[in-house]
Amino acid sequence: MGHARDLCRGLMLELEQTKRIDWHVPPKQADPRLTTDYLFGPARGQMFGVMEYVDDRGQVGCAKAFSGQYNGIWHVDGWVGPLVDTSEMDRISRPVERTIKELGRTIAGLSDDDPLRRDLVNKRRALSKGLMKKIHGLYTVSNFRGETRLMADVFEGPGGMPTGTGDCCAPKLLNHAVHNQWIPLGIAEFYWGLENRSGSKKHGRFYPACTEKCQPILGFMLCGLADK
Repeated sequence: MGHARDLCRGLMLELEQTKRIDWHVPPKQADPRLTTDYLFGPARGQMFGVMEYVDDRGQVGCAKAFSGQYNGIWHVDGWVGPLVDTSEMDRISRPVERTIKELGRTIAGLSDDDPLRRDLVNKRRALSKGLMKKIHGLYTVSNFRGETRLMADVFEGPGGMPTGTGDCCAPKLLNHAVHNQWIPLGIAEFYWGLENRSGSKKHGRFYPACTEKCQPILGFMLCGLADK
């Protein structure tokens, strides 16, 4: 694992002292959406990760990532971005999500025994499932052999891909390493913020890459690393 955990502890200290994730900009220029207050409110906390790496000049460095979006924001300077073109994802999602919300409002106004309600619930479910399939089709992942494929083609878990597959810290960091010709020395991830609702994640603790969303794609992403 190298020094990845120590680097994470340094990141924790930065979050604790500055209480924001854009601490590299002057306080007057800071984005209020990027404070750590977000992690201790109704949205609760999320995962953060650090990767130690060696670049193509032999210099050791580190990169950091947060899982998913941060308070609705995909891209934050200094943090590794997502595996997907978010502008294209928004273009595809916006009209479908608008329809899903409209259906939700109509459904809320119908009684449970109304046959129309059941039909609309099924229609909303089908739209949501279809949208998720389209979104997953936008994700590509690369490995250390120089191969790039659709994430849907390399996923090896049981059943369909869960929502959020590809948005965790480890896939973001590994994909970034491949595209920058870096050799990872180690990755560590920790949870920061209010304990999640299931109680499985607690503030300031380290956790491995998740079984449901990460492990089914990490096998492909790590291919070729042993040869570096």
